[in-house]
Amino acid sequence: MARMKWIASVVGVWLVLLASAANAIEWPQQITADEGLIVVYQPQPEKITGNQLRGRAAMSLELKGQKDPVFGAFWFDARIDTNRDSGKVLVRDITVTRVGWPDSEAADEARFTQVVEAAIPTVGFTISLESLSASLENAELEQQSLAELKNEAPEIRFADELAVLLLYDGKPNFSAVEDSPYERALNTPFLVVHNKSQNRFYLSSGNFWYSAKSALGPWQTTNSPPPDLVAMLPEPETDTPADANPPAVVVATEPTELIATQGKPNWKSLAGGKLLYVENTETPWLRDIEGGQMYLLLSGRWYRAKDQDGPWQFVRADRLPSSFSDIPPASDIGGLRVSVAGTEEADDALLDAQIPQTTAVKRSEATLEVSYDGTPTFEDIKGTEVAYAVNTGAQVLKIDNKYYAVDNAVWFVAAKPTGPWQVADTIPEDEINKIPPSSPVYNTTYVEVYESTPEVVYVGYRPGYMWSFPYYGVPVYGTGWYYPPYWGSYYYPRPPTWGLHVGYNPWTGWNVGVSWSNGFFSFGASWGGGWHGPYRPWGCCGGWYGGGYHRPPVVINTGNINIGNNVNIGNRAHIKNNLNKNNIAAGNVNRNLYKRSENRARNASAETVKRNLKTAQMTKGRDNNVFADRNGNVARKMGDQWQVRDKGDWQTDRNTNEIRESLPKKRPETLPNRDTIQRPESINRPQAGNYNRPSTRPTIDRSNLNRDFQARQRGMNRAASRPMPARGGFRR
Repeated sequence: MARMKWIASVVGVWLVLLASAANAIEWPQQITADEGLIVVYQPQPEKITGNQLRGRAAMSLELKGQKDPVFGAFWFDARIDTNRDSGKVLVRDITVTRVGWPDSEAADEARFTQVVEAAIPTVGFTISLESLSASLENAELEQQSLAELKNEAPEIRFADELAVLLLYDGKPNFSAVEDSPYERALNTPFLVVHNKSQNRFYLSSGNFWYSAKSALGPWQTTNSPPPDLVAMLPEPETDTPADANPPAVVVATEPTELIATQGKPNWKSLAGGKLLYVENTETPWLRDIEGGQMYLLLSGRWYRAKDQDGPWQFVRADRLPSSFSDIPPASDIGGLRVSVAGTEEADDALLDAQIPQTTAVKRSEATLEVSYDGTPTFEDIKGTEVAYAVNTGAQVLKIDNKYYAVDNAVWFVAAKPTGPWQVADTIPEDEINKIPPSSPVYNTTYVEVYESTPEVVYVGYRPGYMWSFPYYGVPVYGTGWYYPPYWGSYYYPRPPTWGLHVGYNPWTGWNVGVSWSNGFFSFGASWGGGWHGPYRPWGCCGGWYGGGYHRPPVVINTGNINIGNNVNIGNRAHIKNNLNKNNIAAGNVNRNLYKRSENRARNASAETVKRNLKTAQMTKGRDNNVFADRNGNVARKMGDQWQVRDKGDWQTDRNTNEIRESLPKKRPETLPNRDTIQRPESINRPQAGNYNRPSTRPTIDRSNLNRDFQARQRGMNRAASRPMPARGGFRR
């Protein structure tokens, strides 16, 4: 039996490797032109703005009937189309802005340039998302840390037992369930029901049942919930083992985070002895030995205190003790490095955030209906000319007597707040970008309109739309502001920062629901989806979680999870901190909002997006080791050395240190007597400009080329480690 399991494991590994190889995107890529073959090496970005990419690339031109290739470089402007689910980026609509030929005679340069300028704009190049992201290291980026984010600590509570946080958005508020003796709490994502006739409250995850005399508890487990209530509910999810011990219930009515341990905190020393971490919790909880301070990571933010009683104070990720940067990537808490400024993992996350998710929306298929609780009511946003609708779950803005709405990362426009709505070709960006983080519609500033045709509109969004923001070198979740919900005939909650116990995963972004929250969370949020009347659990289009979800995302943290970035399924009968960076698996959640089932019909086909562009062909047997520096010199990396292309050949480049090493180490002990030096009677000096100077080898920008090389290698490694997609999402 053991041998069979071993064989199955080996076969599985090989299948994954084969699938990965078949799905790999290889460089260089080639184009067939009339005069020969153009081989283009992986581009080196110089600037990215929205979906516009500016950069340069090394190339070679293999002319028909000519043995040796001619090397050169070209600069370009292009647009990109991205798909985070597949991890692929299409570079299209390329405009060649400049061409250089250090490897050719001046007489041929005009002809070679004409060949390139005619051929390259007719094709599209495919690059992996990870390779493009890593290569942005040397590019001009929109670097920002948002000064108006709020970072005050929420209420932090500790439990030394399995526990779940039952969080209400203020005082518990109930609404009647039609044709039943029950009413359900609206302002919590959990299933909390009140039996009006018995004045008894019930809480369930589908597997566990609790009862209480008050919505605020104390909650006690029960094995005899009302049969009619059980019959009304959907089948429970099966992630939680039937024999698992039910967790305790901790109730809160204001922004709160719960840190639960199984028993007393079990502190474990990290290799090197500079840090301790609590092993028996799902929350990053560390202690710096030298400073003696505790640290917690909540919503991507670090908080520090001497002991559990606090007070807990915010610490910027770029001001953490040096011991945090020394966390080994392969250690038990290696996954936390993404939240430590200056680490490779944190840099990767911020570079990744520069690349928008894009799509082309068919005008004919993209529709929107907005419902209001009564007459549309708008509230001005201080410091702007923008007002937003408060009595709807949609995100509707009023700007200069026109109305703009964002639905699932697509802008719509209408003359009236009730529509009719159509996809917007343009938006008033200057005014929208003034919306501050203190507004619940701040995330709309991260949705963009790029271009349009009579049939489609090209749009995109960056992670800020999903409430993920760069903050002093790391990604953080939420603005930290509390947005009061709307109460009327309907209940419209606003996006929170706290209480969701989120963790960052490089493949799926921010994931919701740990410390035993997820069984309750997913069961409660989905219950009652068919009920009508005054109960509206998540509003029209936004809900608590932003991004236009019609319901909270599928919760993938269902096992022995890692709040940092592991989402493996395990035995929920106990808690264990498993923050190993190398133990990352992707959940069954699409990163691409446009590809979710409810949005796919409005997306234009790939053929429409590509506009009949030919696709550059991937090549086999060529090393992706040729680069162009910012001056247009072409160089290649061979082992530890750079070689520069000069006069039709590769010459080893020698930097200043190498030249210095080749010089004599000290002066000779004796120097010749100047009087004994024989001088010729006359020297025929050539006139200036009247002789051929010897060839000088180009001076390459080694420093930036080294960074480009390292980024290219990093991108290839990240692309190779991408979890393989499976039917319905990513492979678990």
